[in-house]
Order: sequence, then C-alpha cells, then structure tokens
Amino acid sequence: MLAACLRAGQPTRAAVEAVAEAMGGPLGEILAAVGRRLMLGADPEEAWAVAAAEPALAPLARAMTRAALSGAPVADVLTRLSADARQEARALSAAAARKVGVLAVAPLGLCFLPAFVCLGIVPVVVALASQVLVP
Repeated sequence: MLAACLRAGQPTRAAVEAVAEAMGGPLGEILAAVGRRLMLGADPEEAWAVAAAEPALAPLARAMTRAALSGAPVADVLTRLSADARQEARALSAAAARKVGVLAVAPLGLCFLPAFVCLGIVPVVVALASQVLVP
C-alpha cells in the first residue's frame, strides 16, 4: 500500500500516514509514530528508528531511510520488499504443510502397527511354533 501511495504522487509523510490509518493495529501504530516524527521534521534515520526496532519492519525502515537520504525513488524497492515478504511467507507455509505431513505419520503408524503385528506377524509365528513344537 505504501508503494501504491508513493507511485500515486503522495509525499512520504502523507503516504505513511495514509497507510497507518488504513492498517490499524500494531503496524498502524508504528507507522503512525513514524508519520508523526516525519511531520515534526525529524531526520529520516530517527523517524524510521521506531520501525527499525521491529524485525519484520527493519528492511522497510532501511529502504525508506536510504531513499530519503539519497533521494532515490523508493516505490520499486518497496515492491521488491513486498515480493520478498510474500515469497518468504509462501516458503514458511510450505514448510508448515510438510511438517504436518510428517507429524501425521506417527499416529497412523501407531494405529496400523498393532494391526500389522496381529494379522501379519502373529499367525506366522504361531504356525512356525506349532510345526517346531509339535512332533
């Protein structure tokens, strides 16, 4: 959303405030704090330090600080960051799905193992024992 606001021509402070209002919650509060600091004229490093303290927002804070200090356009960087975040989320969900498959094998094994022993192993052992023990 921040990249869309910036591409639409809003200044950074207005874009941050608009996204903070739209997001709400803890993320909105952090972005609102950044927007307030930018409105008061804080240095970009100081303003984005609030967001940099959160591990999930640290790449955003670094990109925004770097863009503010260098004057480089930031919308493309934000688009790349969002694509990276989506890719990471996909990888985490795929790993969680694989983990569920592995964890589901243990209960199934515990259910089928006694049946296999009773229907497959016990008759063979009884048949062999009856031939060996009975002359």
